[in-house]
Amino acid sequence: MKEKIKIIEQGQGWICLEKPGGMSVHNDPGKDVISGLQKRLGPGSTEILQPVHRLDKETSGLLLVATARDTLAGLSNLFAGGKVTKRYKALVHGHFEHPGQRGTWDTPLTKSAGGRADPRGQGKRVKAMTRYRVLDQSFHYTLLDIELFTGRKHQIRRHAKLAGHPVVGDPRYGSPRALEFLKTQKKFDAMGLHAYFLKFKDKGKTVTLELPDLPPEVTRLFEEDRA
Repeated sequence: MKEKIKIIEQGQGWICLEKPGGMSVHNDPGKDVISGLQKRLGPGSTEILQPVHRLDKETSGLLLVATARDTLAGLSNLFAGGKVTKRYKALVHGHFEHPGQRGTWDTPLTKSAGGRADPRGQGKRVKAMTRYRVLDQSFHYTLLDIELFTGRKHQIRRHAKLAGHPVVGDPRYGSPRALEFLKTQKKFDAMGLHAYFLKFKDKGKTVTLELPDLPPEVTRLFEEDRA
């Protein structure tokens, strides 16, 4: 386990941690985030350790983990009911018209993942809504603040690709040429998607969790492209 799991905050029945980009949440026993958290907390320290929501392997940022079964049920219902504010920072390819520009991506998507050739996915498509705001731009990239209003698999990544602004370093929806350039010329082997904000009600109180700083490798790429 190379990555040490950093705990951001703890509540009654839950832990919020910082998930490193490139690390699976729970599909790689002994090497994933949950394994790292178990190792840090020690045996018998919690009732359960169960992620409440999804973060793709390549995505960094805030991950909420339930440590008690009743809390898992309650928090899962909040996420499923759209009662959790979820915001991300995304470094994407290309330029938008002006700083501060706002917009909505609402192309319907399948519930399962799409692919590079058809990000919408094959089969029945359902409502998907992603709102964005331009934070900053460099020569080749744009930094977006994104809020999710639905939770389709790879939603931000798919909507960004469909809009002509794929997430930088996205191995599934980005172009092979761009990925090769980033890896060989920029020594960049990450993905520019970071979950930085969660807000929800917990036992009558509003909980706000923030992790505003992008991973160092994403910041480096963006700053070098501004020089």
